[in-house]
Amino acid sequence: MLEKIRENSQGLTAKIILGLVILTFALAGIGSYTNSVDTSVAEVNGEKISQADFEKAYQNQRNRMAQQYGDMFETLSSDANYMANFRKSVVDSLINQTLVDQASADMSIRVSDERIKKTIREMTEFQVEGVFDNNRYLALINQAGFYQSSDFRDYLRVEMTRRQLTQALVASEFGLPYQEVQLTALQSQNRDIRFASISAKQFEQGIEISEAEINDYYLANQSRFENQEKVKVDYIAIDVNDIATTINVTDEDINTFYEENMANYRKEVQRRISHILIEIDEDEAVAESQIESIQNKLSSGEDFASLAQELSADTFSGENGGDLDWFEAGIFGDDFDNAVLALSEVGAVTDIVKSDAGLHLIKLTDYKAKEVQALADVKDELTVAVSTQKAQDKFFELQQEAAQLSFEIPDSLEDAANATGVEVSTSVWLSRFGNPAPFDNVKLIDAAFSDMIIHEQLNSDIIEVTDTLAVVLRLNEYQAAQVKPLTQVSDEIKTTLIAQKASEKAQMVADELLTSFKAGNDITEQLAANGSNFDVKADVARYGSDVDASIAREAFKLPHPQEGSVSATSVSLTNGDLAIVEVQAIKAGESTSQANFSEQHTQQLAQSAYQSYVESLRDVAKISQRSVVDTTSQF
Repeated sequence: MLEKIRENSQGLTAKIILGLVILTFALAGIGSYTNSVDTSVAEVNGEKISQADFEKAYQNQRNRMAQQYGDMFETLSSDANYMANFRKSVVDSLINQTLVDQASADMSIRVSDERIKKTIREMTEFQVEGVFDNNRYLALINQAGFYQSSDFRDYLRVEMTRRQLTQALVASEFGLPYQEVQLTALQSQNRDIRFASISAKQFEQGIEISEAEINDYYLANQSRFENQEKVKVDYIAIDVNDIATTINVTDEDINTFYEENMANYRKEVQRRISHILIEIDEDEAVAESQIESIQNKLSSGEDFASLAQELSADTFSGENGGDLDWFEAGIFGDDFDNAVLALSEVGAVTDIVKSDAGLHLIKLTDYKAKEVQALADVKDELTVAVSTQKAQDKFFELQQEAAQLSFEIPDSLEDAANATGVEVSTSVWLSRFGNPAPFDNVKLIDAAFSDMIIHEQLNSDIIEVTDTLAVVLRLNEYQAAQVKPLTQVSDEIKTTLIAQKASEKAQMVADELLTSFKAGNDITEQLAANGSNFDVKADVARYGSDVDASIAREAFKLPHPQEGSVSATSVSLTNGDLAIVEVQAIKAGESTSQANFSEQHTQQLAQSAYQSYVESLRDVAKISQRSVVDTTSQF
């Protein structure tokens, strides 16, 4: 048998086949070694926009739309044409950003490191009680996906550079009074219209969809039927708030804490002071003579505040009668401090005091004696403080224990759960975005989709979600991204195709009726045959009318009706129906003065100027685009 095979393999045909097989493997090998497939979605003047950049921007925009429109967006996302336009708009936006960045670079627009630092320090998001807090800054940018502060600074630099260019473009825009008059008149214009809606659903009956059509649609829209990568995890969560409910605080604990933190419940003596300052120039004797003269005036009963306002070299405090507010040691030196501390009677004035600033006379204007809050008065506050401290200490202790046990026994969470007194919980199905708390935290999601969890199936390291919450994860179930089988989505595709064909039929009927209507024919009977009739609406406003927004929008696009002609059009509605719209009369609006209209008009002009600028950049740019598909949709 083997000998026969060997003999047959010596023929010319066998050698040709063998050669083709070898060539195929050789070409495949070359492809695998070069691995230079270009996956970018667009190229702008030689600069590529990567698939990763597109997916990030696409998902961000998709999440914003889902939050804004809710269930309506799910309906829109089922429309293949809508989602194709949606993806194209994301690519266009990335291209525009790239063009603006390139233009900024060409014009040498820069943002200095010092300005970026100043901007970050002034951002209220990073402040605690009005003061920049570095720990809060790092925590927030980490939650936003910037794991290095330099990454956030780079992002901010790009955004601020773009803003400089756009502000330079729009700041010079302005509106003229006659334009505002015309615009207010147009905006307040009303129109009398009539329209007839033609339901697409009436045409669904009798529509047949073949298996071939379903299969073709399925193959052409694979991305629509792709399950998103998902993971379900078991986890233990160590929470300070849960621990605090189990803490027992004794009177001894409270007493000890009170004694150890007595400074927090004790107010030392406070002195409010005013001063008169005479600076020492070249001749100290002259300064001494001046301060002695003031001292004599005080002795004779003249007002300290008036003299300070008139004669003190410290003009800032002098404007307020020499007031220095509540005394803080160390500003004018030891001699000044000692003189103040010797004052105990309100109204008393020191003898002449010398400091590096000059010669002073200091008056005590208010005095608060030493005060200690009794334990009984602050017991509730102390109980909370002790409970919080004990809970925090216990939190760190349990956190360390959980970290150690989950590492030493990596194939189970039970031991760590038992040792820390918490239960093993199971999450809902998690995706890369849009998860409920605490899985809306980027560190948890990164860990949940990590190789350690999914492929190695080990416990995660302990993850500090916040200062009060730590979590350990392990895999419960994983669902890879995959296209649903045709059998699972066949009915959905059939419904979609029937709706599309019904809408196309409705469009044909609407077009035929519109042609006849514009020719001057009465189409009342034809409308009735299609389950419709004209609905008359008077005084329809451009904005805020009770008419379907698509109908109102088209009505205000139509030309003024002329004798002998019909001003009408057809319009597709969001539910798939069609409508024929006719404008019967136009009522001019009034040119009224509106609050903030000038500002709004200027903003509109500025936006138009910016769009025109970007279009001019696109006109001269070398841009190439590749088709993109939805790799992140959920069903």
